[in-house]
Amino acid sequence: MTYAIALFLLAIVVCLASAGFFMLRKSDAHNDEQRSKNMARALTVRVLLSVVLFVCLMLAWKLGYIQPTGLPVSR
Repeated sequence: MTYAIALFLLAIVVCLASAGFFMLRKSDAHNDEQRSKNMARALTVRVLLSVVLFVCLMLAWKLGYIQPTGLPVSR
C-alpha cells in the first residue's frame, strides 16, 4: 500500500513538473496554442490522479486496509 501511494504522489509531481516545463518553454505564436494544450492536459492528469488517490485512500480506510495513526479524537 505504501508503494502505491508513493507511486501516485510521484506521478502527481511528474505531471506538475511537465506542466511547468510546458509553461516556461519558449515558443513562437504558432506553437503557443499547442503549448497551452499540453500544459492543460498535464494539469488535468494531475488533478485526476489526485482525485483517484483521494478516493482510493478513503476506500482503503473504509475497508480497513489502512488505519489512522494520528491523535485520538476523543479524550
